[in-house]
Amino acid sequence: MSVLVRNLTVSYRRRPAIHHLNVQFGMGEMWAVIGPNGAGKSTLLKAMMGLIKADTGCVDWQGITCKDIAYLPQQSDIDRSQPLSVYELAAMGLWHEIGFFGSVSPTQHKRVHAALAQVGMSDFFAHGIGQLSNGQFQRVLFARLLVQNAKVLLLDEPFNAVDVRTTEVLLEMLCRHQAQTGCLLIAVLHNNEQVRQYFPYALMLAREYVTAGKTDEVLSAAHFQAANDAMRRHDSAEWCAV
Repeated sequence: MSVLVRNLTVSYRRRPAIHHLNVQFGMGEMWAVIGPNGAGKSTLLKAMMGLIKADTGCVDWQGITCKDIAYLPQQSDIDRSQPLSVYELAAMGLWHEIGFFGSVSPTQHKRVHAALAQVGMSDFFAHGIGQLSNGQFQRVLFARLLVQNAKVLLLDEPFNAVDVRTTEVLLEMLCRHQAQTGCLLIAVLHNNEQVRQYFPYALMLAREYVTAGKTDEVLSAAHFQAANDAMRRHDSAEWCAV
């Protein structure tokens, strides 16, 4: 089982943010999506989720349904003014099981508390999410992912504006969870050392495909130069409009 991105082009104001992208992600793998600023990394995840419309191409989920996919957007895209407790936010990972108005069973209740314990937020279960620091809030969002127990995890810059200690805790937790469940994990990241240490596979974008494969091979000086060259080319008048 795998996820295939086929000839994907996504444009903003008639300028492609992703240009004719083809790539395959296998179940049970951990992928980092890397590249220069403006390379289309977040756009790729949003297109995969169907949050933005593709101009060409498609994403072939090969039997994977919506309930099998968990998506964590950037913190800046999340409204933290909602009157939710830490427990209630984590329990939103049960949405595909109980809907908007269903009640949480005793077994599900234990799952939520177990997830909060895994991310070190058990003592905050009754706190409002507006009271949390960026690091604490991100821990709760990760707990929500654990509760959902999805086959595919899509994470958009999950460690942006998060302290170093929290980042280390969450990275280690992600690795354990992925190893235990065999899920496909795809994360947009900027820290190449994190990519090298934790992610066996990497996709490099520069509004188009640059390279993909084993991380040690992707993170080469030649590939970074190719990505920078591609970004300069795509900002020029020669950029393909189709």
